[in-house]
Amino acid sequence: MRVIDLIKEDIASVFERDPAARNAFEVLTCYPGIHALLNHRFAHWLWQKQFKWLARFVSHMSRWMTGIEIHPGATIGRRFFIDHGMGVVIGETAEIGDDVTLYHGVTLGGTSWNAGKRHPTLESGVVVGAGAKVLGPIVIGAEGRVGSNSVVVKAVEPGCTVVGIPARVVRQPADVQEQRREAIAKTMGFDAYGTTKDMPDPVAQAINRILDHVHKMEERSETMCKAIQTLGEAEDLDIPCLDTYDIDAARRKDEESMI
Repeated sequence: MRVIDLIKEDIASVFERDPAARNAFEVLTCYPGIHALLNHRFAHWLWQKQFKWLARFVSHMSRWMTGIEIHPGATIGRRFFIDHGMGVVIGETAEIGDDVTLYHGVTLGGTSWNAGKRHPTLESGVVVGAGAKVLGPIVIGAEGRVGSNSVVVKAVEPGCTVVGIPARVVRQPADVQEQRREAIAKTMGFDAYGTTKDMPDPVAQAINRILDHVHKMEERSETMCKAIQTLGEAEDLDIPCLDTYDIDAARRKDEESMI
C-alpha cells in the first residue's frame, strides 16, 4: 500500500472518531496523535532497516513534540487513532491491529526485564480508555473495550469490556443487543473511553450473583429437608429467609447516617 494512501486512511479515521475534527488541514497541523503516528511509521521503517539509533532519535523527537512515546519497534496497523494523546506510552514489542483507538494516558507496558515479547497485543477494533494500563504479553481480543484507569494484566476475550483494578469483565459479547451495537457503530464507531453510560457496576453484579447462588442453595436445601422429613429422621427447623430488601434497607440507613 502506498504511503500517501496510508496517510489518507489515518486522516479519515480521525473524522470517523472525533466530531471536533473539521477539515484535513486542521487534522494534519493540530492533531498530535497524527503527528506521532506519522513519525512512528517513519521511525519503524528505519528500525526495520537496522538504523536503530536514528529510529530512536526520530521517536525521541516525536515524544518531545507530541507527548506521545512510541517505541520504533512497535507494530501498528492501519487507521490507528490516538485521541488527545498526552502521556501515551507504547512499548517495543507491542502489536496493534487495525482500527484501534487509544485515549490520553494509556500505557501498553511490560512486566519483565527479559528480552522477547513483553508488551501487549491489541487486536482489531480495540478501544482503550483514558489512563488505562495494559501490562505484559497479553492479548486484548478484537472489539474489546478497556475502561478508563483500568489496569489489565490478563488476556481479554474478543468483544468483552473490562474495568477496574485489576480489570474484571463487566460485559460479555452476548450481553449486548445486536440493535444497540449497530446503532453505536453507526453513530460513533466506538464506545467513548472504553465505557458506556449504562455500564453495570461490577461489584453490584458480583453481589447479585452471590445472592442468586444463595437462593438456589436454599431451594435445594428445602427439597432435601422435605425428602428427609418423609423418612421421619429430621426436625423442621425455622430458618430465617435472606431478603434483598433487608440489605437495601440497611444500605440506605448507612447512607443517611453519612449525610
